[in-house]
Amino acid sequence: MEYLVFAIFLAACFAAGTTGAAFPPGPWYESLKKPGWTPPNWLFPIAWTVLYVLIAWAATRVAFVPGNGVALAFFALQFSLNTLWTPIFFGLRRLGQGMAVLVALWVAVVGMLVSTVLLDRTAALMLVPYLVWVSYAGALNFWIWRNNRGDTPVSA
Repeated sequence: MEYLVFAIFLAACFAAGTTGAAFPPGPWYESLKKPGWTPPNWLFPIAWTVLYVLIAWAATRVAFVPGNGVALAFFALQFSLNTLWTPIFFGLRRLGQGMAVLVALWVAVVGMLVSTVLLDRTAALMLVPYLVWVSYAGALNFWIWRNNRGDTPVSA
C-alpha cells in the first residue's frame, strides 16, 4: 500500500511539473535581465526531480500518520500553487502576478513543513530543500520582476 501511495504522490508532483514542458522559458525568458546568480537552465529539471521525489516521499510518510489532515491539505495547496506559477510567469509573462503566486507558495510550503514536523520529523526534514528552493526562486522572480518593468506581458 505504501508504494501505491508514494506512486500517487509522485504522479501528482510530476503532473505539477508538466507545466514546465507546456510553458518552456524560450527566447522571451532568455531576453530578460537576470542576476548573475541565475542557475543554468539544465539545473532546473535535475533540481525539480530531486525535490519531487522528496516531496512525494515526505507526503507518503505523513499519509499514514493519524491527524494528518492539515498537513495533507497544505500538500494539496502547494501542488496547486506550484502548478499555477509556470503558466502565469512563462505563459502569460506576468512577472508581478508570478511573484504573488510564489509568495503564496512559500507560505503554503512553510505551512506544510510546520504541520509535517508535528507528525513526522524525518518527513519535515525532506521538505527543507523545497523551502530553500522556493525561497531562492522567490528572490529570483522578485529580481527579474523589479528589473524588467518595461517587458510586455501576453494579452489575456
